[in-house]
Amino acid sequence: MRRYIRANTPGATYFFTLTLQERGARTLVDHIDQLRAAVTHVKAAHPFQIDAMVVLPDHLHALWTLPQHDADFPLRWQLIKRGFTKRLLADGQLDSCASAMRGRGERTLWQRRYWEHLVRDDADFGRHVDYIHFNPVKHGMVTRALEWPHSSFHRFVRNGRLPADWGIAVSAPGEFGE
Repeated sequence: MRRYIRANTPGATYFFTLTLQERGARTLVDHIDQLRAAVTHVKAAHPFQIDAMVVLPDHLHALWTLPQHDADFPLRWQLIKRGFTKRLLADGQLDSCASAMRGRGERTLWQRRYWEHLVRDDADFGRHVDYIHFNPVKHGMVTRALEWPHSSFHRFVRNGRLPADWGIAVSAPGEFGE
């Protein structure tokens, strides 16, 4: 079995991208309360700080800072993914959600792997915060970051860290088409 090498720096800040097995599904936003509950449950047992986060219909991006002597983000993501899936099963929602079969008849909602990046410095941190908050605009879900409800962008605006008009999609000037 292939073994993936992950960053292992205690107390560090990491950027993550997690994706559902079925791209194009709306499961994460349609069941945002169950996702929030799963994150809250894991955070209570295995603390971490959510520096920035956005949840889109079929994937999410997060920026976390782990406790000083802890680098175990794989456990946290495993528990969040499992907890979210179990909540949907318990609510009878998984059959109506996008899910796929893996080998050996294993049913899954999430892609097995995820992207992680160890944040190197303040500039890297800022680029990832911007990426997270602009992602709904990039995917055409909204024209302004402020319009997407499932984003830490709103906290950044409340705390005066970003202006409300940050992250606006701008079309090219000129007349096009007919």
